[in-house]
Amino acid sequence: MTLRIERSSRAELVVLSLTGRVEIEDVAELQRILGLEESGCPIALDLKDVTLIDRDAVKFLARCEGDSIRLENCPAYIREWIGQDRNASRQRENLSG
Repeated sequence: MTLRIERSSRAELVVLSLTGRVEIEDVAELQRILGLEESGCPIALDLKDVTLIDRDAVKFLARCEGDSIRLENCPAYIREWIGQDRNASRQRENLSG
């Protein structure tokens, strides 16, 4: 199943619900869609129906969270991978700086 993205809003929050697989090919489309939203508008990505995610997409989600985009219904394994990605990034920064 390819990725399906549905936009909804609730209480001044834009919610993008993701369904299916999130792979590197989908990141550009997600970035494009996020770029269409009004600047300063709170955004959440609902990951409840994500069935599979690749490493590049996890890195993208980590960046989203760093940019104040909420991750709702984030499966534990994705949360763990985001944490691992952040730790690896910090270690690289410490080594280079």
